[in-house]
Amino acid sequence: MTHVEDELNSQPECWARAADEAAGVGRALPVPGERVAVVGCGTSYFMAQAFAALREGAGQGETDAFAASEFPAGRTYDRVLALTRSGTTTEVLDLLAGLKGHTPTTAITADPDTPVMAAADELVVLGYADERSVVQTRFATTALTLLRAHLGLHPDAAVADARTALAADLPEGLVECRQFTFLGRGWTVGLANEAGLKMREASLSWTEAYPAMEYRHGPISITTAGTATWMFGEAPEGLAEQVRATGGLWIEGRLDPLAELVRAQRLAVAVAAASGLDPDRPRHLTRSVILAP
Repeated sequence: MTHVEDELNSQPECWARAADEAAGVGRALPVPGERVAVVGCGTSYFMAQAFAALREGAGQGETDAFAASEFPAGRTYDRVLALTRSGTTTEVLDLLAGLKGHTPTTAITADPDTPVMAAADELVVLGYADERSVVQTRFATTALTLLRAHLGLHPDAAVADARTALAADLPEGLVECRQFTFLGRGWTVGLANEAGLKMREASLSWTEAYPAMEYRHGPISITTAGTATWMFGEAPEGLAEQVRATGGLWIEGRLDPLAELVRAQRLAVAVAAASGLDPDRPRHLTRSVILAP
């Protein structure tokens, strides 16, 4: 078993622990009414997108998500929340350093023995969700579970759905598809983006991701026999029928959307195996991007 398989299989237990711990770390996380920016790189940026949409949708305050390198320096926030598995990513550390003494910051990380310890004002450590693999799985979903629970939006069914996502067979014909499109609405747009990234990282697949309503505005033109379109959450009316009419494979997300992401992680590993690739050694990637001065 690869490291990434071992880690993605541990997600139900990690989620249960994060949900239990959420109340205890609440003082370090955004409180209702704060104007918040959530930042990260790669997978962490897509989790930031999901949390920002969840928080603002829950009426807890204006919440924006940015790639750490694209943070708008002239904009004012009550708190900046950084997601960084390694605690060493250059863009995140540079941003936190620039905010020091001006804007309160919190970092959620897997390793406190890294530079982020001194860079952020508050730290939440999910050491039990750390990973050996380059390709992120359990840290990202565990951090988002912690944040969902902090908002009071972690459903009881999520952990059970994650176990179902790990146990059930993938849909017939899915692994053999040559192109994959992931769709979301609201907070699940971030999950769709992350699913696409997982497929590219682990299996070098041709993947795309869109807000579901935008899919009709051009991207559906690539859908045909041998392609798959996967919806995270409830689909817009009529979209499933439109995709099936193209000859493409329609995958409806029936589980909690975060558990659907677990299924997409499994798909990435399965496609990698079918292609003779090692998902623990993705091409051109390292566990953390550390830029030379």
